[in-house]
Amino acid sequence: DEEEDYMSDLFIKQDVRPGLPMVRRVKEAIQKEEKQKEANEKNRQKSIKEEEKERRDLVLKSALGNENKGFALLQKMGYKSGQALGKSGEGIVEPIPLNIKTGWSGLGHEELKKRKAEEKLENYRQKLHMKKQANEQAADQFRIRFKTKQEERKMEGDLRKSQRACQQLDMQKDIGVPKETWFWIEPEEEDKKDEEDKEDECTSSDLSVSEKLHVLTAYLREEHFYCIWCGTTYEDSEDLSSNCPGDSAADHD
Repeated sequence: DEEEDYMSDLFIKQDVRPGLPMVRRVKEAIQKEEKQKEANEKNRQKSIKEEEKERRDLVLKSALGNENKGFALLQKMGYKSGQALGKSGEGIVEPIPLNIKTGWSGLGHEELKKRKAEEKLENYRQKLHMKKQANEQAADQFRIRFKTKQEERKMEGDLRKSQRACQQLDMQKDIGVPKETWFWIEPEEEDKKDEEDKEDECTSSDLSVSEKLHVLTAYLREEHFYCIWCGTTYEDSEDLSSNCPGDSAADHD
């Protein structure tokens, strides 16, 4: 063959835009890949299950013929194709669909799985409910402890206030020794006491803060006619009983 003339019309009419050969090669590769996939699909051997499914679908889609004994009996009784079943035509027109079981599990297995899933869900809900109740109980206990702690701190503050008032009032009456060691506020640094003082301290420590406050309040009222809640010293017991509401913080609220 003679060499193509680069000045000929055939050569000049060719599209020589930049990048076009690359696009053409990509398109050719994609077309080649699609053709290869189609060839592989045609040559692929179908599995036994696929063949069984195709045969089954083909049989189910085809209408029953006279060779079917059941259909022949229906025709003898006056049934026509497409007619509803029943004496007055109130029955079904289409046959009952097949529910083909493909798994290996026995009958009732699906119901068992469903029941177990429901039981698992119910157990999970019960655990969540129990956890919620436990959290609520813990929150209630925390609130109770917090409230009790606040009340204890308040009583401790009232006790210290009563001890300071008792010490001041006793000294005004020239009482040098408190009736009970804990009636006065003890100094932070003091000399070591003997064994008898230690025994007395142990005995007084057996009382709770509320019991100490009750005892000390009664002592201040009887001895000094003083009410810690009012912050007032009355003239006598009659003046105290008539003008003071009571002997506790609740009575003064």
